[in-house]
Amino acid sequence: MRLQLILPRVEPTELKPPRVCPDKGCQGRYLRPRQKVDKLLRDTLYKEVKAYRYECLRCGRTFRVYPQGVSRAQSSQRLHGLAVMLYLLGLSYGAVSLALEALGVYLCKSQVYEVVQAAAERVSGLKREVIFQGIQTPALGADITSVKCNGRWLALGLTVDDINGLVLSIDELAAEDAETLQEWMEPIITAVGAQLLVSDDADSFKIVADEQGLTHQICKGHVKRSTEAMIEDLKPRAACDEDGSLNAINVTPQQTVADLEWLCELIHTRRPQDASALRILHLRYIDADPPCTGERASVAYRLRMLFLDRWSLWSRLTLYRTWQGPRGETIDGTNNGAERAIGWWIKERYRTMRGYKRPQSAVNISRLLAWAGNHLDHGGADLSLLIA
Repeated sequence: MRLQLILPRVEPTELKPPRVCPDKGCQGRYLRPRQKVDKLLRDTLYKEVKAYRYECLRCGRTFRVYPQGVSRAQSSQRLHGLAVMLYLLGLSYGAVSLALEALGVYLCKSQVYEVVQAAAERVSGLKREVIFQGIQTPALGADITSVKCNGRWLALGLTVDDINGLVLSIDELAAEDAETLQEWMEPIITAVGAQLLVSDDADSFKIVADEQGLTHQICKGHVKRSTEAMIEDLKPRAACDEDGSLNAINVTPQQTVADLEWLCELIHTRRPQDASALRILHLRYIDADPPCTGERASVAYRLRMLFLDRWSLWSRLTLYRTWQGPRGETIDGTNNGAERAIGWWIKERYRTMRGYKRPQSAVNISRLLAWAGNHLDHGGADLSLLIA
């Protein structure tokens, strides 16, 4: 992964004359230059620039106009952009301050923090209310992850365009239940015009997809791994009919082992037409009794529920084989788009930290990194768009 960040420029000779008085109550258009003044500046190249004082002939107010890359702040926008860049590359706030001091320009740790947070706050396109650049997509990927904040785990929800992997939104979630996810995702689904939801096999996402009238693709990788783990656990138990439950429903251990191997093959091939085979497997164990309160489920009952669950999931698991978007878009049947974004834009930076102090900081930094990542294929992320 190559993250290209474009720093703001400082051009002492490029000054844009004002056209209107900055006083909102005046808005006068007759302005005249009063004087040229020196402004001390903390920057990697310039120690001083020229600012110009203008007077509004309507209200009499005077105000300064600064050259490109300079504002009322003592530090240049280039220095602020450099601080943000160093932080995104993995340095702590304190380390960024030390690095800048070594370059001959100083920002204290608290100033670095304020600059980074201010830049992150301007990434409006990754908020739920304003989807990134107004993107429309028929396939919406979603996932949830957690980061530690003040000693507690904070849930972050992330949505992506599953066609190309662009991150659309990152938000703090109060919980991970279906009701919370539906409240979070409903405006996103409407904003992007999604027809399909791609997620892991969590039941809460299934409920959201059904409630929102979306077709649903669950990650084939998740289902494959979980199925293989259950088969590995059940096969030796079934081979010796550990608790006698198979004999009670007149199924031989040899038949059960063959059924588990058949299921493994079906999960690997994932053909839509094999739903009938899973129905046959489930019906073979339909007579297995559920456990009573306080009892462990028998081997036969676990097999019954395993085959039933995979049968009920089959249409969601194999949808990618036949689904096409309105412009011929296709998906690969995994939730890799969302998981990759979580790994790159949330977890990678988080691993170098002892945790966040504020929930909003966790959201801000994740959004800032994802915003930069979204520009990988567009010539780099221009930090001047986020630096005031």
